[in-house]
Amino acid sequence: MPGRIKRRLKPKISRQIVLPWKKSVEMAINSLRLRFFRSLITTFSLVLAIAFLSFTLSNTAIARELYRIYGDTALPLLIKDGYVMDQARSAINAGPKDIWLIVLSLLVCTVGIVNAQLMSVTERFREIGIMKCLGALDRIILRLFLIEALILGVLGAGAGGILGLSAAWTGSLIHFEDLAITRISLIPLLTQVFWAWGTGIGLSVLGVLYPAILAAKLQPVIVMKEEY
Repeated sequence: MPGRIKRRLKPKISRQIVLPWKKSVEMAINSLRLRFFRSLITTFSLVLAIAFLSFTLSNTAIARELYRIYGDTALPLLIKDGYVMDQARSAINAGPKDIWLIVLSLLVCTVGIVNAQLMSVTERFREIGIMKCLGALDRIILRLFLIEALILGVLGAGAGGILGLSAAWTGSLIHFEDLAITRISLIPLLTQVFWAWGTGIGLSVLGVLYPAILAAKLQPVIVMKEEY
C-alpha cells in the first residue's frame, strides 16, 4: 500500500521542448530580416575579407598556370609582380607581403563578426529571456545563432569569392596581355575560390561561437530585468 501511494504521488517528468530544424531556419531568417542593416554590415566585412583572399589565391593560381604553360618565359614577369619561386617544388607562391595582408584581413574580419554578434546578443536579451521562460534549452539558443552565422557565411563568402575571382581574372587579362591567359585551366581557380568560400564560412561560424555560447548561458530571470 505505501509503495502504491508513492508511485501515485511520483511527479510526472514533462517532455523536453524540441524545435525542428525547419522552424529553426525560419526563425534565423526572420531574425536576420529584423536586423537587416546590422546583418548587412557584418556580411559586408566578410565579403571584403574573402574577396581579398579569393583575389590573392586566384592570382597565385593564374601565375602557376602561366608558369606551367610558358615556363621560364613568364618567370621574370611573375617575379617582378612579387611572386616567389619555390626552387624545391618548381612552383610559384604568393609573396610574404600578400600572406601577411591575408592574415590581417581575416583577423580583422573575425573580430568584427565577434563584436557585431555580441551587440546582437545584447539587443536580444529580452527575446532570449522570453524563449528560455517558454522552455527553450541552451542548445536551441546556440543552434539559432549558429544557423544565422552559417547563412551569413554562405552568402557573404560566396559573394566575396566570386568578386575576388572576377577581379583577379580581369586584372590578369589587362596585366598579362602579352601572354594568352585564356589558355589556362579554370579548375585551379575554382578550387581556390572554393577554399576561400569554405574559409569564410568557417570564420563566420567561429566568430559567432563565443557570443552564441554566452547567449545560451544567460539566465532568464536576470535578462528579463528592466535594466537590461
